[in-house]
Amino acid sequence: MLYQYLNGENWRHIYLVGDLHGCRTLLDEQLVALHFDTEKDLLISVGDLIDRGPDSPACLALLQQPWFRCVRGNHEEMALSALTSGLHKQWMFNGGDWFYKLKGVDMIAAKHAITHCRTLPLIMHVQLEQRIVVVAHADYPANHYAFGAEVDGNEVVWSRQRIEKLQKGKGQTITGADAFYFGHTPIQRQLDAFNQHYIDTGAVYGNRLTLVQIQ
Repeated sequence: MLYQYLNGENWRHIYLVGDLHGCRTLLDEQLVALHFDTEKDLLISVGDLIDRGPDSPACLALLQQPWFRCVRGNHEEMALSALTSGLHKQWMFNGGDWFYKLKGVDMIAAKHAITHCRTLPLIMHVQLEQRIVVVAHADYPANHYAFGAEVDGNEVVWSRQRIEKLQKGKGQTITGADAFYFGHTPIQRQLDAFNQHYIDTGAVYGNRLTLVQIQ
């Protein structure tokens, strides 16, 4: 699924979270501090739930929660490629070694959860009262956004071209939506330029985990 549509009317508060990479405890601490209400609030992840950090299975378990939504990241892509096409080395080299240490029911549960990642959208369209917020892992690879428009899924999940331009002081607004939120590229602090926001602040490397409230 390329796009998924969410209507903000269904929740009280909506938060976005940067790349988790197995840092479930950090997330839980922040949700407690925010008085996050699992009955009324929604959390949307920019992808990369797994790899490198201490507890990938606990982050995958978030996919079962009714208060959680996620777009697919490149680490979910690598995990899927390992399980379906046998591309194990690339995943292991990029932090997927945790999976190969699992045994028995833990391994079966992780396989099941990773397979479920195939159903995750690449692009999340969040319709708020006054604005449209778009969430994707790495980029929206076009100058104009339209719900359902054909874009290169590989670039949505992997591309760093846009952020590299922004870091050099170049770039432009993406028309068609009010704000775009991405992860993928770990940076020291959130980068906001034009209507683009990069929120992977490298929690797995000892930096803070970024959560942003959009409603």
